[in-house]
Formats: sequence, C-alpha cells, structure tokens
Amino acid sequence: MTKTKNLKDIYTEDAIPALKEKFGYKNIHQVPRLNKIVLNMGVGEASHSSKVAETIEAQLTKIAGQKCVITKAKKSIASYKLREGMPVGAMATLRGERMYDFLQKLICVVLPRIRDFRGISPRSFDGRGNYTLGLKEQALFPEITFEEVDLVKGMNVSIITTANTDDEARELLKLLGMPFKAK
Repeated sequence: MTKTKNLKDIYTEDAIPALKEKFGYKNIHQVPRLNKIVLNMGVGEASHSSKVAETIEAQLTKIAGQKCVITKAKKSIASYKLREGMPVGAMATLRGERMYDFLQKLICVVLPRIRDFRGISPRSFDGRGNYTLGLKEQALFPEITFEEVDLVKGMNVSIITTANTDDEARELLKLLGMPFKAK
C-alpha cells in the first residue's frame, strides 16, 4: 500500500527541485517557501452583538484547529455605530505543520465544494508574493455543519510566502496543487 504524500513532502521532494530549475536558484535558502497563513473573518453589521462574535470565534477556532483571537475596533466610527474596542472580527495565524494541513484541506476538500468551481483567480497576488483568497461562506469547511451556521459569513485566507515576485509565488502555489484558472 502506498502512502499518500502530505503537502510538506510535496514541497521538499517536488517543488524545491522544480523551483530551483525554473528560476535558477544556486542556494536552497533562495527557494520561496510558505511563511504563514492568516485566516480572517469579519463580524460586519453584527458587531453590536457579542454572541455573534463568540460564535464566529468558535467557528474559526474549529476551522483553524487552534485558538483564534477576536479583533477589536481601533477607533470609533459614528456612521457605522462603531465604538473603539467593539469586536469587528476574528483571526488566526497558522504556521508550521498546521499551516500545511490547512492548505491541503483547502485545496483538496474546501475549494472543490464550491458550486460551479472553475479555479481560483491567478491575479489576487499583492506584488510581493503573497496571495489572498476570499470564501463566501464558512460552511464549506467539513468542521462546520449546516445546523451550526445561523449567520453566513465569508472569510479571507491570506497565504504569505517568502517569494520576492508574484511569478515565483504563483509557481510555488501551483506546484503545491493550488487550482488556478487557465488564463
């Protein structure tokens, strides 16, 4: 019986040699790698209810596999009825083994669950080799059941790499199995 490779093995065995060959790196430390993944969920108009913030924190903790923090407003904005210190979202930063496990779950389970999925946009890079992806609902994750979702909230997944350019980061993510749309 063959053992399936996890994402970290794919990176070390397949992606590093391919990136060294394509971009001509002399040293293994020049090869771009994943640095961290930041998950962010906004509370939005429900910031007036602390129960909603606690629910979103619990759901993001389940999705991330680690405790997340509630982000609070830095300043008061009267037009949004927002005061300084009110909860505005939740975030979690994944590194190491959890980061690779989350990315594998995102690629293999979550993205294929999206209705009419044809790939993710290859243009969501920030110019410095980091990629941000928006998901419309948290129920795409297998940890969240449809009964738990009383308020459908989207989330941002930011993949931070050590790549210097978007092309290097795009190639790294492509080698890790990220399903980009054909141009």
